[in-house]
Amino acid sequence: MQTMSIAVVGGGLAGCECALHLARAGHSVTLFEQKPGHRSAAHISEHLAELVCSNSLRSDELTSGVGLLKAEMRALGSDFMELADAHRVPAGKALAVDREAFARAMTERVAAQANITLVEHQVASLDDPVLAPFTGEGRAVVLAAGPMASEGLSASLAEAVGAKHCYFYDAIAPIVWTHSLNMDVVFRASRYGQENGEADGEGDYLNCPMSRDEYDVFYAALLEAQKVSAHEFEQEKHFEGCMPVEALAERGPRTLTFGPLKPVGFVDPRTGRRPWAILQLRAEKANSETCNLVGCQTKLTQGEQARVFRLVPGMENAEFARFGSMHRNTYVNAPDVLAPDLSLRARPGVYLAGQITGVEGYVESAASGLWLALLLNARARGLELPHPPVESALGGLLNHLRTPVKHFQPSNAHFGLVPELGERARKKDRKALYSARAQETFGEWLAAQREAGAI
Repeated sequence: MQTMSIAVVGGGLAGCECALHLARAGHSVTLFEQKPGHRSAAHISEHLAELVCSNSLRSDELTSGVGLLKAEMRALGSDFMELADAHRVPAGKALAVDREAFARAMTERVAAQANITLVEHQVASLDDPVLAPFTGEGRAVVLAAGPMASEGLSASLAEAVGAKHCYFYDAIAPIVWTHSLNMDVVFRASRYGQENGEADGEGDYLNCPMSRDEYDVFYAALLEAQKVSAHEFEQEKHFEGCMPVEALAERGPRTLTFGPLKPVGFVDPRTGRRPWAILQLRAEKANSETCNLVGCQTKLTQGEQARVFRLVPGMENAEFARFGSMHRNTYVNAPDVLAPDLSLRARPGVYLAGQITGVEGYVESAASGLWLALLLNARARGLELPHPPVESALGGLLNHLRTPVKHFQPSNAHFGLVPELGERARKKDRKALYSARAQETFGEWLAAQREAGAI
């Protein structure tokens, strides 16, 4: 087998996943990470693989696209999934992690890998001299700088693809100290928990119940609160899955109560009735000392965040461990500028991985890094690794990146990315059928690639 010399730019989820898999396969990897010397506005930790938004990796159920993607990644030997599973915190049917412990473990794993050289350096452009040794036969550059790539690198990428790069705005939710919550009001439960045999005081979420009057006060304050503005020269574009809570509220007074604040499946222990709205809090760490405000990503100013969220019953004296914020996410028009192997058409030998490719979400980003590592390793062994079947979660996600559309947008893993079932099925059965088909086709593909030695 020919071993490769590979530069990975960016020590986020995709970069670490890609670097670890390649290094374990015997390749020499230089991982360039700009922290701690340089940080984006959203990064605070010195560790690699920092989760800057929610600590949730979303559903872990096989009847969801992202849950299925996680299962496929586990089958492919994902370091990301191994460490996420090892540092999970209670989150109902979702997989959430202790973000600090997870990032620390990933950093330690990278540092312990003999074939990875970690270099603190902010790569300024695709023509940065540090990348020169990684061009040519048996070499590659993997750009996994993340959606918050530096201005210089983003500009260089935009110049390389021949068009102004695309972007959308992403918001993150505040985090509060659990001890500052009023537990006379806040109660612990999961949705429909008591119907599933959950006893009082159990459940993975803390819940702040609101009456209609209390919700109306909160809603009015949310609409009137001062927001952080975008730069004058930038059009603000939100990814639908990460809409700021105040932007959702602008769609109408019931949008939140049918969305992130929906009370269905809960009973307020104080009244014995369903609240008008529920604000849920999810543990950030295994010791539950801090909580994330679920679905409350925001672009309010910090002072307004404190004022508005303290109007929620149970959060009157909430102390904020981290305020929510907003940042610009950079990505490319993948079907136009990327070859099927995720290399830049304009710069052969330069590959993209992570959210900058046009996937959206922690799991999806890591999945793209894992896939690229598998593909590069197979080529080094003189083999061509075919794409996973489009019926699978990973195959559907990769197919999204090579399917031309008029207005390309980033996407999470979901069943809308895979072909129709081709049979009549009741709506409630469709997800299970999509999942079963995906597991069968992916399993057959994986067995074939292992037999061929490509994986």
